[in-house]
Amino acid sequence: MSQTKTNARKAVVQALYQWQMTGQSLIDIERQFEEEERLKGVQKSYFRELFHSIPQCVDTIDEILAEFVDRPVDVIDPVERAILRMGVYELLHRPEMPYRVVLNESINLAKHFGADGSHRYVNGILDKVAQKIRTVEVKNKVQGSR
Repeated sequence: MSQTKTNARKAVVQALYQWQMTGQSLIDIERQFEEEERLKGVQKSYFRELFHSIPQCVDTIDEILAEFVDRPVDVIDPVERAILRMGVYELLHRPEMPYRVVLNESINLAKHFGADGSHRYVNGILDKVAQKIRTVEVKNKVQGSR
């Protein structure tokens, strides 16, 4: 996994968090990130895809999350919510990305940005989402590891 893509995910979590908390326009947030040089070492095309696409399909993402979370999506900790939304987006729209990569990157982001133990919560939710969205891939992984 390229470091610039990992860095893009880190920036996306921060940008989504800001969007969720302030309701600022995506363009204004992205411009601010550029001006503050927070996109150095970031795969900018991936950052833009995720940051602009996730809000466009947030209702679909939240419907999927709602099946697996223990509370309304809008009351999930905002950092965890941003990470979960990004993970679901990648599981849905980036089939070339192995689901385990999506889970590992999300878990690492939760360890980096989230509260103690939030990585376990993120892992549990995204693992269930992956079993639903990527059923064949998950089954093949399980059978291959026997």
